[in-house]
Amino acid sequence: MKKIEAIIKPFKLDEVREALSEVGVTGLTVTEVKGFGRQKGHTELYRGAEYVVDFLPKIKVELVVAEATVEPAIEAIIKAARTGKIGDGKIFIMPVEQVVRIRTGEANEAAI
Repeated sequence: MKKIEAIIKPFKLDEVREALSEVGVTGLTVTEVKGFGRQKGHTELYRGAEYVVDFLPKIKVELVVAEATVEPAIEAIIKAARTGKIGDGKIFIMPVEQVVRIRTGEANEAAI
């Protein structure tokens, strides 16, 4: 099993969720986050004063999938989240040792 974390642009969330659903992902967690990469933020004008926005709003999508679903899930995220512009985001893949469903006690693949 693998945990996939994807940092994406907020307006791409619905497309990513639908794409993941099509490849068989049954559950995910979404968090509103802020951050920056190569963009280094940007400047904005507010009431005549210029200020720097260091942290840009992003969405973090987290999901745990079986080994067979890892590559299709990654491809689905890339296809749905890509705009071709800077700040499209990143995907991180990590191993998961064990999963337990609290309600039933099911473990590992059965708990996903």
